[in-house]
Amino acid sequence: MADRKNIELEQGWEGMKVGINKLKNILEGKPEAPFISDEYITLYTTIYNMCTQKPPHDYSAQLYERYREAFNEYITTTVLPALREKHDEFMLRELVKRWENHKLMVRWLSRFFNYLDRYYISRHSLAPLTEVGLRCFQVLVYTEVKRVIKDAALTLIERERDGEQVERRLLKNVLDIFVEIGNGDLSAYEKDFEAFLLKATSEFYSRKAAVWIQEDSCPEYMLKAEECLKQEKDRIIHYLHASSETKLLHEAERELLSQYEQELLDKEHSGCMALLRDDKTEDMSRMFRLFSRVPSGLQPISDMFKKHIESEGMTLVKQAEAMATQRKDQGKKDSGTSTEQVFVKNIIELHDKYLKYVSECFANSSLFHKAVKEAFEIFCNKGVAGSTSAELLASFCDNLLKKGGSEKLSDDGIEDILEKVVRLLAYISDKDLFAEFYRKKLARRLLFDKSANEDHERSVLTKLKQQFGAQFTSKMEGMVTDLQLAREGQTPFDEWLAEREGKKPGIDITVTVLTTGFWPTYKFIELSLPQEMVNGVEVFKEWYETRTNHRKLTWIYALGQCMLVGKFTPKSIELQVSTFQAAALLLFNNDEQLSFAEIKERLNLPVEDLVRILHSLSCAKYKILLKNPGEEQNKTINEKDVFKFNQKFTDKFKRIKVPLPPVDEKKKVIEDVDKDRRYSIDAAIVRTMKSRKVLVHQQLVLEVVQQLSRMFKPDFKVIKKRIEDLIAREYLERDTENPNQFRYLA
Repeated sequence: MADRKNIELEQGWEGMKVGINKLKNILEGKPEAPFISDEYITLYTTIYNMCTQKPPHDYSAQLYERYREAFNEYITTTVLPALREKHDEFMLRELVKRWENHKLMVRWLSRFFNYLDRYYISRHSLAPLTEVGLRCFQVLVYTEVKRVIKDAALTLIERERDGEQVERRLLKNVLDIFVEIGNGDLSAYEKDFEAFLLKATSEFYSRKAAVWIQEDSCPEYMLKAEECLKQEKDRIIHYLHASSETKLLHEAERELLSQYEQELLDKEHSGCMALLRDDKTEDMSRMFRLFSRVPSGLQPISDMFKKHIESEGMTLVKQAEAMATQRKDQGKKDSGTSTEQVFVKNIIELHDKYLKYVSECFANSSLFHKAVKEAFEIFCNKGVAGSTSAELLASFCDNLLKKGGSEKLSDDGIEDILEKVVRLLAYISDKDLFAEFYRKKLARRLLFDKSANEDHERSVLTKLKQQFGAQFTSKMEGMVTDLQLAREGQTPFDEWLAEREGKKPGIDITVTVLTTGFWPTYKFIELSLPQEMVNGVEVFKEWYETRTNHRKLTWIYALGQCMLVGKFTPKSIELQVSTFQAAALLLFNNDEQLSFAEIKERLNLPVEDLVRILHSLSCAKYKILLKNPGEEQNKTINEKDVFKFNQKFTDKFKRIKVPLPPVDEKKKVIEDVDKDRRYSIDAAIVRTMKSRKVLVHQQLVLEVVQQLSRMFKPDFKVIKKRIEDLIAREYLERDTENPNQFRYLA
């Protein structure tokens, strides 16, 4: 090693030039044998020796520079002339070829000069050999041709956008040069190509959109826009850099969608409203997909969706009103009920339809769920034929759940509809009013054994409880349980009576003992019972007092039912009547004829109740009593009328039910709800003031409304009145200095 002869710079470089020229010939496709390992070792060893000689014979710096010059010389004499003589696609192909050759040359030369990389370059913090080689191409070739290749590439892309077939592989290779030339930094790609691509994209789609918006319908335009966006995404996959995706699509979306959204949606015969009207679900799905890409692009669609649903809902309200008025004018019976049932059914179908829209066309977007909610809240709180929506829903449920209802559905069908009704109830502002109407109707179904299926009754209560909380259904659940206990209590009474032969009242009696707190309040009427009934009542009282202490029974005769046997001349008929009707009929066992005044005196009933009873027995379908025999008949009852038992009455059935005209309880329900609301408002005010101690009027009102809005929308005037009342009752006081401020009094 000590005897190794120094290699002079030029001498060594001559040897290196042989290897470099051979590499150039291989790259140019000239006949040349491939490198063998001995040649590679010789070249590597030459560099190694020239770099490890003692100064002044260490030629590392000179070799580092000669390495750069080798590239520059090849580029200047061979690469640039070859590129300059070609144009358009041919020039692009030549450039791709030259770039691939250059990368190959960098790889080989950096191996020959590898010793420089390992020691000299790392010690002097210089650019690595690979970087130097690539930099030569960037400075000499890329700088000169970048504008030309950018223009050529953009021309090819525009031709492809216009429907021509282009060589995507070539484009990919050209654009890879823009990416690779930065050696990990994308600034060259972004500045020299991408910026121009985005501008060209914007201009291209601006031209296209301006023509399409004039010529095409909304669905046609959307199909074209969707196809364009798909193609742009395709370009990213096939030849553009992935980092361009968001920016490129943003340009296309802005020109195709953002610029013309309102104009597109408002197109008269094919815009958003027309598509909704004609149930074009596929087009609506496409509209959602497209405009969900655009910032705030869905809001105008959601607004139109809401407006359309509201319009359809209001049409149903008007149709129901018109139908109810028409039936009333024609004097048709049951004018309200069937109309209301149809109306609720239509609302349910409408709700199903647009929930399906939201799930299938609008990907369950919360924005569109909100639109459905707001639209339904508007028309679901409109009344029909004098009935509030709360009453309509309660009546609809009643019709569904009672025996002999008009809906003939399977158990699953009923469950499904009940689920939908409860969902609709969420849009009703007066939920407390629904609860009261529903409770009244539930009580009638339970007490008169009209409920078709107890499982359905419990199921509705479970659904309501889940949706609106336990307080909403506590009384209703109490009623169901209470009635079950009452029925179980009948058996011990029957057993007690069977053991005491002398106590039997002479009639079969069933008494339902209920807990006052759960059930609706019923008007107590002190009816003077016929002796046959008095015996039964007294016996039951005697038994009940043996079972309980300090409990008082209040007899609600209005809810009682009786089975009488009417002995008519043609045949005997069993009559199913109310307790009031039975008491009136039993009077005719002893008297052939009685006046209105005599009946009133003996029964001790208010005039309005007696009129209803006598009307049902003498003027309705079954004329068991004759009114003013021998005189001309009319359908009204007055206090001068005389009544006689109709011996000739007959019917084809052996048992008939004599209906009693129902009392319209709507007014009373509304009064009860108003009273409960006053208590709720009082409680909310006191709760709020207790926690806050001091509050101004406006803030107090807002907090009370917020607390109560889940059940009903309190009237501001009523809140003001309740505040005044609480001040009078010394729960609150006004601030002496600021009368608009209240203090809580502990």
